[in-house]
Amino acid sequence: MDTVTTQEPVSTERATGGLEELYERHVDDALHLATLLTGDRALAEDLVQDAFVKVLGRFHDLRSRDAFWWYLRRTIVNLSNSHFRRRRVERAWFERQRPEPATPSGPDLEERDRMLAALMTLRPEQRAAVVLRYYEDLSEADTAEALGRPVGTVKSMVSRGMDRLREELGNDA
Repeated sequence: MDTVTTQEPVSTERATGGLEELYERHVDDALHLATLLTGDRALAEDLVQDAFVKVLGRFHDLRSRDAFWWYLRRTIVNLSNSHFRRRRVERAWFERQRPEPATPSGPDLEERDRMLAALMTLRPEQRAAVVLRYYEDLSEADTAEALGRPVGTVKSMVSRGMDRLREELGNDA
């Protein structure tokens, strides 16, 4: 993460406008990422809210606005991993209690639900690697940076995760 301490203070009005712009620009992508990582839209919204609070607290330290998305994405992944570490015991209960979709199902919705259910069988960090690599379309190096892991470890996590998904989904994967 590229950070630097600013030399001169930023006016509150200018900073607030910049924060609002960054929020509007990144909230949908952040929610999408968090939903893929957690499999739960409500939980994803909570994680994204927490991530924005954490990142916006460091807003003045960021070298560029491009660094904001990298820092936000990393924060979302970390919060997701922390959540699943705390909830490891509840995970089995969560999967048994998964609600039926409220919308009428169709082939696309059923396929999406199958894929999401298969993703939820992966360990949280493995799921994060697969989601960042294939859903967020990050390179292996960028995925490794986002997870704070060596590239070789990420390759292994993604490979094993994809093997597990193929196993869960059969020949459809």
